[in-house]
Amino acid sequence: MNGGRLSKEIIYGEDLNLSIGQKLLRLHWPVIIVVCALAGIGVAALYSVADGSLQPWGDRHIGRFVALLGAVLIIAVVPREVWLGMAYPAYFVSLLLLIAVLFVGAEAGGARRWLTMGGVSLQPSEFMKITLVLALARYYQWLPKRSVSHPLALLAPALLIGAPVAVTLLQPDLGTAMIFGLVGAGILFLAGVSIFYYLAGIGAVALLFPYIWAGLHDYQRKRIEVFLNPEADPLGAGYHIAQSKIALGAGGLSGRGFLQGTQAQLDFLPEKHTDFIFTTIAEEWGFIGSAVVLALFAILVVLLIVMAIRCVSQFARLTIMGTALIVFFYVFINIAMVTGIVPVVGVPLPLVSYGGTAMTTIMIGIGLAMSAYVQRGQVMNRRRLGALW
Repeated sequence: MNGGRLSKEIIYGEDLNLSIGQKLLRLHWPVIIVVCALAGIGVAALYSVADGSLQPWGDRHIGRFVALLGAVLIIAVVPREVWLGMAYPAYFVSLLLLIAVLFVGAEAGGARRWLTMGGVSLQPSEFMKITLVLALARYYQWLPKRSVSHPLALLAPALLIGAPVAVTLLQPDLGTAMIFGLVGAGILFLAGVSIFYYLAGIGAVALLFPYIWAGLHDYQRKRIEVFLNPEADPLGAGYHIAQSKIALGAGGLSGRGFLQGTQAQLDFLPEKHTDFIFTTIAEEWGFIGSAVVLALFAILVVLLIVMAIRCVSQFARLTIMGTALIVFFYVFINIAMVTGIVPVVGVPLPLVSYGGTAMTTIMIGIGLAMSAYVQRGQVMNRRRLGALW
């Protein structure tokens, strides 16, 4: 029965040129609803940390989200062959921008992560997350399954993943480098790469750990030491996580109440509108509010997985799953960071934290996932790709 339904979708996708209106109707609208709900929670949290005002963060958050929601709809109606054709050029442009950051990037907090052009700040590492997914998805689109785990077939994806990881570590930006590595490894696993390569990689990291530790910057080693013993420097490197845990514990089951979080309102909580916004939510809305936020992210990831399963082309499946992996690792690292499970690495909570770059990454990923889903029953056609490019 499923095979019959799938074959009808394939015929439908190949024989019918969908109009823009038809494509919009075929979007996975529950994903859009969940994304809007998360952005709405972000606006409420930013309103609270600004002492009951939409300025200076909430109004900008709304404006960015509305603009990016429009971008999602535009990206969604563009044929996925266009994105496949752009995958490699976009990847190499992102890599060049990443390299440029090392030389002309704006420095803040001892790291270079931003390019400033005409008064506009750009963080190339965010766009690299999306282009990395596209490049890997394109690579595995027509690679025969029997060749996926061949050592020679792994050279290209290893370079695609390793280049941005290496450049980002030089900035230095450990959190972003981790996301590159985890998302890349996840896509390779979903493409069918043998698990033995992962076991070998874990063993190599274990053997090289003394050299990795020696290569870390002083502040990175300090963060790890504080993570292992937060009381060692409670007013210095351990201040962020100490205040975060106080806010988390103060929320209890139902929270102190909206606009009543003392850690955020009295400015004890650092980065309360960006990296540590989840602790503001936990203090004011308690365990119940925190669970709702995490449940919405879980629903978003599950819906993306369901979208990927329904697609018949490898490029579409890996593009959607890559977006799901980006969302998952963003959320996992942020929540683990603010709860003290992992060291502080400076990763925001997407769609909720203030900041345009992380939101842009997620929304572009959602748009690409929608584009793939609209043509979910259509097999990728090399001739059509050649006609478009």
